[in-house]
Amino acid sequence: MSKHCLHVVASLVLLLLSQNAVHAQFGATLNGVGPVSRSMAGTTTAAPVDTLGAFQWNPATISALPSSMDFGLELLFPHSTLASTVNAGSFAPGFPAATVSGSTDSDTGVFPLPEFGVVLNPEGSDFSYGLGMLAVGGFGVNYAGSADNPMLTPPLPNGLGVGPIFTQYQMMQVIPTVAYQASDNLSIGFSPIVNLAALTADPGILAAPDNAGGGPFPTYPPMNHGEFQWGAGFQIGAFYVTDSDWQYGASFKSTQWFKDFEYNSRDQIGAPRQIQYGLDAPMIISVGTAFTGFEKWLLAVDGRYLNYSNTRGYSSTGFTPAGAISGLGWNDIYAISLGSQYQVTDAASMRLGYSFNTNPIDEENTFYNVGSPLIIQHGAYLGASYDVTSRLTISFAYSHYFENTISGPIQSPAGPIPGTNVTSSASADSLLLGATVTF
Repeated sequence: MSKHCLHVVASLVLLLLSQNAVHAQFGATLNGVGPVSRSMAGTTTAAPVDTLGAFQWNPATISALPSSMDFGLELLFPHSTLASTVNAGSFAPGFPAATVSGSTDSDTGVFPLPEFGVVLNPEGSDFSYGLGMLAVGGFGVNYAGSADNPMLTPPLPNGLGVGPIFTQYQMMQVIPTVAYQASDNLSIGFSPIVNLAALTADPGILAAPDNAGGGPFPTYPPMNHGEFQWGAGFQIGAFYVTDSDWQYGASFKSTQWFKDFEYNSRDQIGAPRQIQYGLDAPMIISVGTAFTGFEKWLLAVDGRYLNYSNTRGYSSTGFTPAGAISGLGWNDIYAISLGSQYQVTDAASMRLGYSFNTNPIDEENTFYNVGSPLIIQHGAYLGASYDVTSRLTISFAYSHYFENTISGPIQSPAGPIPGTNVTSSASADSLLLGATVTF
């Protein structure tokens, strides 16, 4: 059994490392992982329904799970649109000579997101142990160049924009976990977190432009030819079961500190250029409660705070003196999720969920986030599970993230440009499949 498990773990690591970018809901962070947790809108801080949700939001809850293994695969279908307008004479008198306006859909395709988790809860022991490997977030767009969408036209002097835009950020976490049953009611948990992430941006507007070709118009280099970078952090949590029908949970996930992303790029004439950029993941506080007092029902509520405003890479914005964009300029996110589970029969259960979060991107920062339009605020979730045998359960879920749109002016080092506008729209759908093996 252990040999087979090692092969499974190795395969899942390879899949996670090859995942594509996602449109997550809580900014660059997924609100739930796997079909069980996601179909309850990620309300697992005080409702231990599977290993994947426990690893993501509260390590203490693994003490309430049986020894089990969860596999999940999500197929994510993101939808993004970028529109822009430059009125006649916006850049200078007579330039452009006529208003230019257009809209472009992102060609992002379908993204597979695999998940894996295992919990060991030895009989007679106060300690529980677990290991999770989760795709926890990211973002990305793929906008083709355009002749009429100003942002996507060629750079000056042949156009008004930056040409095609491609971005991709991927983040996975390996989460070893231990939980201690401190009393009949209280358990506490701790997870050191190992992170791997990759960031690509072309053009690399997070780096200073150059005009090595000697012309009057500098251009941004590509931020590709990079590699996955390591990061580290931790999570602590507590889970309390009352003598009535209420359960409570809370967790603190630290900032995930990353090594600078590094790129073997090139300048305007193709000469080698080295680029570095620092991007961390935010500190997250989660609190939740669950109620089991209605026959066959589990009801849960989670609240979260994501501290983007103090996170490297997200906290600042605007242009540096060298002309690079200094950061994405995100606000903190406050989120609430509602989840429910109903036991239809001894073998079948159904789940529903809804989530809302504040938008991290202000309208005036739309321009800085054309490659990271993570503005979705509302999500709805549906899922079900069926016990094929006493040890094998299969689960599925569907998620819909409702479209949201923001608009703002094109920005320059001198400030917003009058007579210009950039609009980003984003929505997403996903299908999730999974299996739980109890042993």
